[in-house]
Amino acid sequence: MTRTLITGANKGLGYETARRLIAAGHTVYAGSRDAERGRRAAERLGARAVLLDVTDDASVAAAAAAVEAEGGLDVLVNNAGIEGRDEDNGVIGAADVTADMMRQVFETNVFGTVRVTHAFLPLLRRSPAPVVVNLSSGLASLTRATTAGTPAHGYPGVAYPASKTAVNMITVQFAKAFPDMRINAVEPGFTRTDLNGNTGVQTVAQGAEIIVRMAQAGPDDPTGGYFDADGPLPW
Repeated sequence: MTRTLITGANKGLGYETARRLIAAGHTVYAGSRDAERGRRAAERLGARAVLLDVTDDASVAAAAAAVEAEGGLDVLVNNAGIEGRDEDNGVIGAADVTADMMRQVFETNVFGTVRVTHAFLPLLRRSPAPVVVNLSSGLASLTRATTAGTPAHGYPGVAYPASKTAVNMITVQFAKAFPDMRINAVEPGFTRTDLNGNTGVQTVAQGAEIIVRMAQAGPDDPTGGYFDADGPLPW
């Protein structure tokens, strides 16, 4: 039995990933920072609800204790994330971004990823085939951000792509530190979710494809990489 925790699993890509992994035979712990929304989502999915706010140390510690009490963990999907937009739901560019705005986005996307990974690391290290999947973005690619004509080059926001570039580095460093684990960053693509005000161009089923694939990585699969559904991405 493969035991999998997905943060931010009550909607969007997290929910669809949970649904697909349950269908593949995983026991899924659906993490949500809202207890009632998480409970309802878990009931619909056939998952186990876990109250988990990635920005709160006590919440993460309690979630880790709860999962440990039920037997441990094999797969961690760090899915929870925010984009950071202004009051009119617009992207905040370089002229307007502030340190406080950056801090808010990094608290969830970067520090949250580290906080959760650190808390569940002891459980993962006991697994015979541990896997970590970190949700990144195509906007995190420095190569693409500096290549005219790419979506990453045309995106004016600062906080979100910077946070996901940091997630990529975290992925690389953890993968080097724990070579027995499969630890990868994935780009789901521009998917219609609440994160972007449902402006994406693909479905959550399409977006979840690479997450689900990497969540099922085996010992001979890559680690320390950055992938979308078509293969490796340039850093």
